[in-house]
Amino acid sequence: MHVKPNSPLNKIKVTPLASESFGVRSMCTFVETPDITVLLDAGISLCPYRFNLPPHPIEFKTIQRLRSVIANAADKATVTTISHYHFDHHTPSYEDWIVNWTDDSKTARQIYQNKTVLIKNPNKNINASQRQRAWMFQKTGGRHAKVVETADGKAFTFGNTKLSFSEAVVHGTEGGMLGWVIMANVGYADETFLFAPDVQGPMSIHTTELILAAKPDLLMLGGPPLYLAGFRVELAQIEQGLRNLTQLVEAVPMVILEHHTLRDEFWDSKLEAVFVKAQKSRHNIMTAAEYVGQENVFLESKRRQLFDDHPLSDEFKQWMKTLAGKKIAKPPI
Repeated sequence: MHVKPNSPLNKIKVTPLASESFGVRSMCTFVETPDITVLLDAGISLCPYRFNLPPHPIEFKTIQRLRSVIANAADKATVTTISHYHFDHHTPSYEDWIVNWTDDSKTARQIYQNKTVLIKNPNKNINASQRQRAWMFQKTGGRHAKVVETADGKAFTFGNTKLSFSEAVVHGTEGGMLGWVIMANVGYADETFLFAPDVQGPMSIHTTELILAAKPDLLMLGGPPLYLAGFRVELAQIEQGLRNLTQLVEAVPMVILEHHTLRDEFWDSKLEAVFVKAQKSRHNIMTAAEYVGQENVFLESKRRQLFDDHPLSDEFKQWMKTLAGKKIAKPPI
């Protein structure tokens, strides 16, 4: 068990709930101040195929468990946010037992019911696929909310807590095809927590400048997608993301690095220069699991090893034969 590090925050409590270092695709985080409880990006997913393999039963057991963790946090939250409309950042309202572990509308209703839901603008700075998903959310899960309001570039005050959102920033590189996201900033007294999902480094210099200008005490960041380097993302873009990340760890006292970066099995060695810069600055960089004092549990990047080390039951092998079908039953785990 890792020793839980001393957070730079005393009045804002930040609790990561699901992430790559917990074994799933997510950045879902619970934030508490004396005034408000916020559930950031209440989505969770598995990669349907990695190394030509579906999720292993251990991955399914993990998403099942963390779905319950998110649901329990939702019961306590008064505000829920959606930074963008990928399903590892918001929960859809249809049955899916491969990627999202959702049971029709029940799963989404439990998360969004009676909440103030602050969302990425569904009509501006949005690509076609996310616009469609945003429309579907408003027609399904969003109907259970008390209030649904666009948050791009806006600030909301709850007592002495200020919850503010950035302008829409790119999901990765300028001019890329993945759309835009909004970053969330929670401020209370003299403390600031900044939540920057899916900025992928950030690879954008403008996004980096916005983060630096916010001067967060604690930053939770979606890092560069190392596992896609030279394949779906140009090496020059990855290198730009690493340079920008180096700037951030030099300026921010504590960075929780998550998401795309941790899908690469050798992510830590590839980030050696970033760790060195943080150490020289006497700053901390860690995963979400390490932040809460737990061991990292990387499952997707080790999927081949999972299948080698943990043999499948005959029942699961039989279930795998149904994967080509349109409607797939819940896996036998």
